[in-house]
Amino acid sequence: MTAPIEPRRCDLSVGFAGISLKNPIIAASGTFGYGVEFEDVVHLNRLGALVVKGLSKEPMAGNPPPRLYETAAGMLNAIGLQNIGARAFIEEKLPKLREMKDVVVIANVFGYTREDYERTIQILNEGEGIAAYEINVSCPNTQHGGIQFGCEPRLLDEVVATARHTSQRPIIVKLSPNVTSIAQMARIAEEAGADAISLVNTFLAMAIDPETRKPRIANVTAGLSGPAIKPIALRMVYDASKAVKIPVIGMGGISTSEDVIEYMLAGASAVQIGTASYWDPVATEKIVAEVERWCVDHKVARIAELTSGMLSE
Repeated sequence: MTAPIEPRRCDLSVGFAGISLKNPIIAASGTFGYGVEFEDVVHLNRLGALVVKGLSKEPMAGNPPPRLYETAAGMLNAIGLQNIGARAFIEEKLPKLREMKDVVVIANVFGYTREDYERTIQILNEGEGIAAYEINVSCPNTQHGGIQFGCEPRLLDEVVATARHTSQRPIIVKLSPNVTSIAQMARIAEEAGADAISLVNTFLAMAIDPETRKPRIANVTAGLSGPAIKPIALRMVYDASKAVKIPVIGMGGISTSEDVIEYMLAGASAVQIGTASYWDPVATEKIVAEVERWCVDHKVARIAELTSGMLSE
C-alpha cells in the first residue's frame, strides 16, 4: 500500500535586527490595542509579532471625537495617540503578554521632545519580554514649532541617536511618508543607529461634510490608511530598501496574501497589517494562512527568499 503523500509546506520564518519571527505577519501599532485585548479573538502565537499601541512617558487622553472616518478605500484617523503610559504598560499589560507563549512583542514609542523619547525608553527598559522598540517619528516636535521629527533630517537624526543611546533593545524607526525623499530619511535613520526601519505611517489627509460644511474629523486633518495608500507605500518601501542595508518592514493597505508578497518582493523582510483589522478583527491570522497557501501553490520553499530576490532595476 502506498504511503500518503505529505502536503508540501513553506518555511514562513523571517528575521530582522536579531529577532526571529515564525512568519512575516505583524499586527501594526494603533490597530491591535496592547495585544491582550485580542487574545480571545486571534491566536496571538500564530502571528509573527505584534506592535502595541504607541506609548508615551505619561498617559494621554487623545483627541476629541469624531476621530475616525471611513473613506472610499481606506480610513482617516486622528486618535491623538491615546494611551495608558509606559509605566502602566509594563505593570498592567506586559505581565499578561509574558504569560502567553511564543508571542513576540514590540513596543511603539513616541514623544514631543527628545527627552520624551529618552524617558519613555528608560521606563520600558525596566520591563521584561519586549523584543524591540518601534520609534514613531511622525509626532510634532513642540520645541521646534511643531514640525514632525520624521520630516526634518536633523530632527530625525537627533531623535534616532537619542533612542539608540538609551535603548537596551533593537530599535525600528517608523518613517513618515510625508517627506520629499523617503530614501534620504531611511539613510539618516540607518546612519543614526536604527537596526531596522518600518514604513509607511499614515498620509496626512482630511474630509469635509458638504451638509454641515465642517471637517468630518474634529482635529480637521488626520492620517489616511488602508488600500488607497498601498501603491504609494509599496513604492516607498522599494525606494527605502534600495537606499539602506538594514531590514525594512513594509506596511500600508495590506489585506491579502498577494499584498504581503508584493511588499516582500519590493524589499520588505516583514510586513505590518493595520486597517484590515478594523473591518475583520481576525484578518492578521487569516492572512498568515493565506500566505502559506500562496507559497505552497507557487512552490516557494522559504518565504524569506522573496526579499532577497529583488526586483530588477
